[in-house]
Amino acid sequence: MNSARVLIIDGNTAEIRARQTAAVGYDSGIGYVNALKRLEPALRCDVVRPADGAPEFPPGVGLADYDGVTITGSALNIYNGGEAITRQVDLARAVFAAGVPFFGSCWGLQVAVTAAGGEVRANPRGREFGFGRRITLTDAGRAHRLFAGKPAVFEAPTIHLDSIATLPAGAVELARNDMGLQAAAFSHGRGTFWGVQYHPEYEYLDIAAAAERYGARLVTEGMFADEAALASFAADLRRLQAKPDDGPLLWRHGLGSAMSDAALRLAEIRNWLDAEVLPHASRHG
Repeated sequence: MNSARVLIIDGNTAEIRARQTAAVGYDSGIGYVNALKRLEPALRCDVVRPADGAPEFPPGVGLADYDGVTITGSALNIYNGGEAITRQVDLARAVFAAGVPFFGSCWGLQVAVTAAGGEVRANPRGREFGFGRRITLTDAGRAHRLFAGKPAVFEAPTIHLDSIATLPAGAVELARNDMGLQAAAFSHGRGTFWGVQYHPEYEYLDIAAAAERYGARLVTEGMFADEAALASFAADLRRLQAKPDDGPLLWRHGLGSAMSDAALRLAEIRNWLDAEVLPHASRHG
């Protein structure tokens, strides 16, 4: 049997990807590849970037050749419209039509929800940044394969201003916190989607770099008292990147096992691979 093949849809524009690469050495698409291959080294991963133009697949490869598709985060906002967004929503509809297992983080959840008939809005509670706090599984979430092995209440890396206003028909809410819906699952067309509003694929470094990239905007929005506080936060996360078991830093930021244990932080992606992608590859083989 050939190894499973996964398509990563990078949701960002070339400008944002360049800024990410300058900060951390990789863009959102490659960061997702790194997370996937950390869990399943034999995966074959391709990245497309529809924010920049029509997605370019490898020669002779189409959506039906993949065993899974995932969408990264993005600095875009669904409700602003435009071709960079429309191309991604159209591609999501094509994934549903192809019946390929589908997963999304943050923007990925928002794109899939939109493609299936739901609605995204600016979160009336404001931005959620750094770590999603007290994310709590619903009864459906505790029973769902997406969260196998995950604590019932946990923290997760997060960076988003928008939220799900309305889920598609038949969707099941799997987790939420004080900021709103945090995970959902639904079927649409021939496909099935599992998605989260946070970023299980993120390292501490990704959050630190985002804090530095957003800079004064986060101070203006009240996320940090001043730029010195923001810089201190980013420095703490860079230290956690180097030493993820640093007890005093974990305590300072209120982070439990779902952040200190990399296997738990990545559990949703691991579970999607095990429950959806690898079985699809087996049937393909």
